[in-house]
Amino acid sequence: MRFSVRPGQGEPDDFDFGDMVWEGERGRVVSAGHVPDQGVMIHLSVALLLHRLGPLLSGKRRTLSYTGIGSSFRLDLRRDGEGFVSVASKGAPVGRVRAEDLARAVLRAAEEFTEEGLAHLPADSGARNDCLAAVREFRTAVVLGAVEA
Repeated sequence: MRFSVRPGQGEPDDFDFGDMVWEGERGRVVSAGHVPDQGVMIHLSVALLLHRLGPLLSGKRRTLSYTGIGSSFRLDLRRDGEGFVSVASKGAPVGRVRAEDLARAVLRAAEEFTEEGLAHLPADSGARNDCLAAVREFRTAVVLGAVEA
């Protein structure tokens, strides 16, 4: 998966639009290129995704329906009793993966995004700080095994 800020929006701010790409063995879903547009307020949406994924990955919840902020881009995730998570978008399957592998992939994409996508936001940006805090919290959960099968 990949998270990115869309270019050409003027001065960077908390509400920049961006895109998400999710790929699996059964398909690919991208927020870009739709009518109507499904771009998300990327900084806020990445933080929300990380906050919402924890209970699903830890097994406290079985399902998660995630919609990006300011968008109709939607992901439906379902955890089965064997520790696998199925990802779909609008009924189209993307893939099925072990919960801990999904956690590591999301963490990797979020860390790459914070290095690249947040670099232009001011240090006092609320969205920047929320996204960084969400990544730190998610990383800690992954390292401690709180989001494993």
